[in-house]
This record gives sequence, C-alpha cells and structure tokens, in this order.
Amino acid sequence: MTSRATSATDAALPKTQRDWYALYSSRLVITDLLVLVWVVVGVQLAWLGFDSADANFRGNLSQLGLNYTAISVVIVGAWMAVLAIFGTRGSRVLGTGSDEYKLIANASVRLFGLVAIVSYLLKLDLARGYVLIAFPFGLAMLVASRWIWRVWLRAQRDLGRYSSQVLLVGSESSVTHIARELVKQPAAGYRVVGACIPTDRIGGHLGGTSIPVCGTLDNVIQALAATRADTVIVTSADELSPTRMRELSWSLEPGNQHLIVAPSLTDVSGPRIHTRPVAGLPLIHVETPRFDGRKNFAKRAFDIVASLGLVVVLSPVMGAIALGIKLTSPGPVLFYQDRVGMGGTAFKMFKFRSMVTNAESLLDELRAQDRDAGNAMLFKMKNDPRITPIGKFLRRFSLDELPQLFCVLLGTMSLVGPRPPLQSEVSRYDQHVHRRFLVKPGITGLWQVSGRSNLTWEESVRLDLFYVENWSITGDVVILWRTFKAVVNRDGAY
Repeated sequence: MTSRATSATDAALPKTQRDWYALYSSRLVITDLLVLVWVVVGVQLAWLGFDSADANFRGNLSQLGLNYTAISVVIVGAWMAVLAIFGTRGSRVLGTGSDEYKLIANASVRLFGLVAIVSYLLKLDLARGYVLIAFPFGLAMLVASRWIWRVWLRAQRDLGRYSSQVLLVGSESSVTHIARELVKQPAAGYRVVGACIPTDRIGGHLGGTSIPVCGTLDNVIQALAATRADTVIVTSADELSPTRMRELSWSLEPGNQHLIVAPSLTDVSGPRIHTRPVAGLPLIHVETPRFDGRKNFAKRAFDIVASLGLVVVLSPVMGAIALGIKLTSPGPVLFYQDRVGMGGTAFKMFKFRSMVTNAESLLDELRAQDRDAGNAMLFKMKNDPRITPIGKFLRRFSLDELPQLFCVLLGTMSLVGPRPPLQSEVSRYDQHVHRRFLVKPGITGLWQVSGRSNLTWEESVRLDLFYVENWSITGDVVILWRTFKAVVNRDGAY
C-alpha cells in the first residue's frame, strides 16, 4: 500500500526542469499577487478608510476623478509587471543565494521611483502615508513570502525533487570533485544523475559516490537520453576541444536542455566573479581579494559598534555566569590562552572557564584515548571529563565565548573570522593554511555555522580560507544570524 502511494506521488512530481519551473513559478505568481493585493488594499483601507477619497489633481487633469481603488489596482498590476520584467521568478535565482531578494528590492524601488515621477508630471497629489507605507511594507511581505517558498523548495530538493537533472562531462577527477560538492548542496537545485568521462569503462560509479558512469565523451547525447538529464555540466578535460564543446552545445534541445561550464577555480564567491565576452570567448574575471582600505575600516567600525552593543545588552548575563562559575568550582572565572592572530602575531584570548584548573595537564592522557568528536588537528570529546558541570552548559550554548567581545573591542579579534589557533597547531600547518592570518580571527565564522566540532580538519580549513578570500560586511551579518541559529540548535558544540 505504501509503495503504491509513493509511486503515485512520484508520478505526480514534475519530471523536467521546464515542468518543475513552470509549476513553481506559477505558484509564486499567485502568492505575489495575493501579497500585493493584501498589502496595497489593506494600506488604503487603514490609511484612508472604507470611503476612500478621490485623488486630488492640479491643473488640466482635475476632471479625471480617479479614486484610490483604481490607483491601488494600477499599482498592484504595475508591481506584478516589474517583478516579471526583472526576472524575480527566473529559474537561475530560485532557491539559493540572495539574487532573488535583490531583484525584488530593485524592482520595487524602481516602481516606487516611477510612481513618484508620474505623480509629479501629472500633478497627482497622492496621500504620502499611503505611498510611504505601501511600498516598504509590500517589499517586506514579498521577501517574507519568497523566503517561505524557499524553505519549502529546499525541503523538496533535499528529497531530490524540483531540481535540474545533471549529467557531468569531463575528466574523472574534475567530475568527481564537482559531483561531491553538488551532493553536499542539494538546495542549489542540481541533482547529479550520471557522468561521462574519457575512459573505456562504461558502468560502475565515480569513486566514492553512487553516481553511475554512463559513457565516454563521445556519447553524451545518448547518456542524456538514458538518464533523462536536462542539464549538462562540463568540467575540465583535455579531450574537450573548442570544436567539440561547440558541437555539444548545438546538439542540446533548445529550452529543454541546458549547458553549464564549471571552471577548475573553486571557492570563489559571486561578487568577485565577472563574465566578459571578448571575440566570442566567455572570459571570467576573478578579482584578487584585498585586505586593506575602506573594507577593513568598515569591518572594524562594525566590530566596535556591534560588540559594544552586545557587551551592554549581555552584561547582566555575563555577570550571572561569572558568579555561577565562582560558586560552583574552585579557580578563576576567566581562562586565558595564547592564540595566533592576524599576521601570525600572538595575542591573549580569554573566555569563561569551563574546565577544571588543571585541564592542560590532563590533555596528554586524554589524547591517547579513543575520541568521538573533533578531528586530526583539533582535540574534542563529547564527554570530556575536564569540563565542569556549569562548563558543559556554557559550552552547549557557546556562552563561554562571551568575554571574547572584549578581545574584539581591543582589536585583536573580530566578530566574524577564522578560528584563532594555538601555536602548537600552527607549527603543523601546511603552507596554504597560513592564509588564515590575512584577517583577524573571529568569535564565530563559517566553521562554526557549518558544523563546528563535527567538521573534519580539511573542511574547517576550506571554510576558513573561503571566508578569507571572500569576506564582506553583508556576509558577516549573515554568519552572525546563522551563528544564533547554530547555538540554539546546539549542533556540534561540545
């Protein structure tokens, strides 16, 4: 009975990219319209009452006699039009990234400006409150509704639905790398269903994955038909000459099958990438990361203002924690430790003491035991015997990190950045890992919001280096918000 129900459900799901996109975008149209009608008409009734007064005109247009109901209808229609014109429901912006929200904001601001210009030219005296409330409130509600849809879409994509069916084409090493990264990010909407690699081996799977090898580079079209893929992602391969790439693009069905080229360069965020076609060549410009100038000034100003505000708000909490530590275990309230910061310079980091006072001397003995957490570089135990009862609570909610806000005020740390390492860890770093010291270490960072103690050392390094290369103030705000959610969920905190 269950298998029949599952089969019926799967049969009702969209099968191709065009199918799922048409279904999903039609739902967005409906909810966008409902949101705008609710907001614009609601503001009209709330601001002007049920007996909406006629809009007042000056000059030769006073005889038009338009009322606010007609104006509301025009605004809703125009708003829906600009959302479509700006591509806010395009398949390439749905589900991941901030482009969808940026397009909605851009379209709404442009419409607001257009309404202002038209009102001035036609000498139309619209109630200022009606306009000034409807537009920002409408924008906020549009973004909120899209966010709800995005949560639903990500849940569907975790189940393999509402995603592009991808066939990977390229060398085995590059294809395997791309496949593993896409498997980690199902919310991106790319579900890998097969691969074509330059080898005589047909059948089997890519190393370390469940993705089948469907053929060689010579039978991509047959593999597309066999896997029912609608998207081809081409990775690096010496066998793929420009002529073969061009012929592959010609052989794809327009509108139903899509071609994506994945360069070998990875861990680069969108703002650093610019595509510029030159003489038929799609050149990708990647900006070199900079670690000075006004970006650093803005980051330091943000750190000071935010950390000072947090210290003021959380001072009663920190006082209660200090009292609790003093009353429940012998020893100092704060724990001081030398860490390595920006430029490889040592600094004194402090946090609330969550362990017994002789914790460092017990470390060598515990290293010899089997561990159920941490990684090759970082020592972690889920049930570390050195942790005090109150320390376990503090670590679970990351409250032991609060004194580091004073490190931020002193300038040795930032709110967001790579994890501050011990000198003993730095001595075992590979050369490329030293790029972590190009920015200040942070109280939180990508490593904390992406798994914390559950991450391998390689994953932690990659996340820290990605942050170093691509950090921005907007990204810092997003990480701080994700940190709050990670702390509440208590995942990976020991």
